[in-house]
Amino acid sequence: MESTITTQKFILKLFPEIMVKGSSAKRQMVGQLYNNLLKLLKDIDSNIEIKKFSDKVEVVTPIAVVDKVRGRLLNTSGVEQVLEALQFDNMTKLESIKTKVCEVVAHELDGKSFVVRAKRTGTHPFNSSEIERTIGGYILAHSKAKSVDLHNPDVMVRMELINKQLNIITKKHKGLGGYPIGTQGDVLSLMSGGFDSTVASYLTMKRGLKTHFIFFNLGGIAHEIGVKQVSYYLWNKYGASHRVKIISVPFDDVLTEIFRSTPETYMGVTLKRLMLMASEQIAKEMGIDALVTGESVAQVSSQTLRNLALIDQASSMLILRPLATMNKPEIIDIAYKIGTRRFAESMPEYCGVISKNPITHGSFKRMEREAKRFNYDVLDKAVKSAKSIYVDEVIDDVTNDAPIEVISDLSTGDYVVIDIRGEDEILNSSCETLSIPFYKLKTEFKKLPQDREYLLYCEKGVMSQLHAQYLRDSESRDNVKVYRPL
Repeated sequence: MESTITTQKFILKLFPEIMVKGSSAKRQMVGQLYNNLLKLLKDIDSNIEIKKFSDKVEVVTPIAVVDKVRGRLLNTSGVEQVLEALQFDNMTKLESIKTKVCEVVAHELDGKSFVVRAKRTGTHPFNSSEIERTIGGYILAHSKAKSVDLHNPDVMVRMELINKQLNIITKKHKGLGGYPIGTQGDVLSLMSGGFDSTVASYLTMKRGLKTHFIFFNLGGIAHEIGVKQVSYYLWNKYGASHRVKIISVPFDDVLTEIFRSTPETYMGVTLKRLMLMASEQIAKEMGIDALVTGESVAQVSSQTLRNLALIDQASSMLILRPLATMNKPEIIDIAYKIGTRRFAESMPEYCGVISKNPITHGSFKRMEREAKRFNYDVLDKAVKSAKSIYVDEVIDDVTNDAPIEVISDLSTGDYVVIDIRGEDEILNSSCETLSIPFYKLKTEFKKLPQDREYLLYCEKGVMSQLHAQYLRDSESRDNVKVYRPL
């Protein structure tokens, strides 16, 4: 190369459904995507440049932070494709263009067939076909490429010439798709932390919905911490352009009242109805128009078509069910791809309503009679006791009552550091270090000698704080702290 490349350019192609909107709607969506990217990328590097156009957004970033920027772009809704490009300015002559393109791509073509595809915008003394023929012939003569193949090449050399600016496309990635968050309103997602609720929440975020979370606590602190972990993960990875809330509703007294007032066969349906009723109250207070659940038709007894109709009857609010027609393997596959499978598998179990011989085809008249037996003062009390925080405040909230000590200097004690990230390369520290992925920590920590002090480590200190809190509260371990290097 003639000069050292110091920046990397990303060209973001918009979700096709955005492109077919009217000019006003499209302009608003592109503007929202631009604003979302400003917020998401500003903390990575202040030198990142973002430019919006009618049909794309361009991001130019210093080479040093390319990996972090790429990760953000691939997880930002509204982006259909992420193209990586090298940008060269003042390219006006075909002679200099063909030389530069060959210089960049020749090393990738040894023994391979190729084709050149060019897009041109602006006024030039040559057209796109001339660019492709000239560059193709030059590369073939000045590289070790095997041949030019117009129909089935091993490598496609992509480039764009926009006036005097040459963009050579080096990589192409599939984006998240969907609409930019902030363009489709707010929803409140019923979150249990399992496979279904996490995938449903991801799908609404991907569709451009600002997704808040509501959790009904039936299993104590361990389950609540687990749900807050996965809610933070989803928000941080796919929705951090907007602040959202997580609401925790104490539902143990509601459960007790269900056991008192409801026949066993209708307990499961009744619990779901009460969750919707509570969610509707809270959603209305927040100015939210729709609820989200992870229910899938016929997956369990309470999710038959009739029982879903009985559940919906308890609320007048729009209820979205993104997983309605998905089967469990499809849901688990999405959970694996988006990174929530490990959370779901390690989610602390709780004692919910386990009905004996649950009804699968409930009666509307019977449900109406049984619903009258319930004391709704208990539900109102639960809603009034709900606690709402922003998801980005989860760590402070979890550790507010009894903060987990953070250690930055390993020389202050005889510690064992546990790297919980689950990566191939573990932390290099000055003391004994173990690698135990967070999803194995619950079982593996019990096997360790309990006369040692353990420091949990993760890159940003979020997961380590939550898991240290969980071990202390649910396992009564007071020998766990957090390691955060200075």
